[in-house]
Amino acid sequence: MFEFGRDLRKLFEKARESDDLGWLELIGADLLEAEAKRETTDAGRVSCGRPFEAWMRASLMWREHARRTGAGASLARAAACASDAALHARTADQSVAAGLEAGEIHLARYDLFGGPERLTAALFDVQGQAPERARTRAWVAALGARLAARRADLTDADETRLTALTLLDTARGEHRHLPSTVADELTLDWAGLALRLGVQRRDVVLLDQVGHDLRALVEVATPEYRPVTRARALTLAAVGLKALASLAGDVAAEAQGQALFDAAADQFTPDHSHLDWASVQLAQGPTQTPLLILAQAEAMTREPGLILGAMAHERRLAAEASLAEAMGDLKALKELEVLVHRRLAAPVSRPPIDWVADQIGMAHLMLARGRLTAAEPSAVGMMLAEAAITAREWGAMALAERAERMSRQMARA
Repeated sequence: MFEFGRDLRKLFEKARESDDLGWLELIGADLLEAEAKRETTDAGRVSCGRPFEAWMRASLMWREHARRTGAGASLARAAACASDAALHARTADQSVAAGLEAGEIHLARYDLFGGPERLTAALFDVQGQAPERARTRAWVAALGARLAARRADLTDADETRLTALTLLDTARGEHRHLPSTVADELTLDWAGLALRLGVQRRDVVLLDQVGHDLRALVEVATPEYRPVTRARALTLAAVGLKALASLAGDVAAEAQGQALFDAAADQFTPDHSHLDWASVQLAQGPTQTPLLILAQAEAMTREPGLILGAMAHERRLAAEASLAEAMGDLKALKELEVLVHRRLAAPVSRPPIDWVADQIGMAHLMLARGRLTAAEPSAVGMMLAEAAITAREWGAMALAERAERMSRQMARA
């Protein structure tokens, strides 16, 4: 994506040895994978002078590659590198750091594929740690707070979420001891949780603080150095602004929110970060992303069990159902139903998240066919209820809320 001149290339080579790997945002997913392979090979050489640091860098690179592409194999490689780092730890603090990296991998796996047991595994890596360095202590607090935020979303209790928000805020107070990448993740997690709480409670003060902090992050994360972080912050800001615009019926604010989405999508090309690009497209609302873009997002997120991939699949089915209904095309609806039913009935074990997406997708198709034929579709309510329960059990909250919203709309109809 970026072209480096001679002087910039020297800086790039120097950055490879830095503890702060924010420079990884400047390279696309393919080059990131190549860098991770190179670092893994170098760490395994007998001549490697600092094997612990090399294995830790390799683990972080593989973890970031998974975060950009959804590749489960990259998370497995990250876990192997973290394990090798633990074997080469020379101090108690390094042993703690290797454990924390293992916890980060569990957290990344949960964010990508769900499964609350992964949060429990990550919590086990954090609890009882007694780091020596301020940097590692700050990392313990940051990871612990981020885990608390995920667990709070699973409980869906305001009090638990407020506690998690306080933990995130406290951890952010130690940002000077953290790499910029970790500090930025804390800010984004805090802003995401605060945004959900602020909209739900209509807390103007909290929402103002979210806007202020996201604006500050966007200003720091310039497109020349931190395009991925900038896009994530812009996307959150867009979601918040459009939610407020919807509550207030403010057309101008709605347009401003869409402009923020457009700005987020312009930060990089889809191949630079598959998942970030797809996230921007899916965050824009159930009816505001063209079918062609949804199909592209689905094609880029096909890893089995990937939450974002399941969301893209469900949204693409919903868009196809709406298009067929608008055209009065019963044949197209029936053909789509046959394809989805075949996947649902397949004897091969499938990830629960993928099953949820097909359940909701089938509900879209059956409801569309029912509206065209004036026939009441059977068992749709049960399908959506089962999908919502399973999605919540796995931590796929967006899919659960999608199914629950459809159920409420059916009840009102």
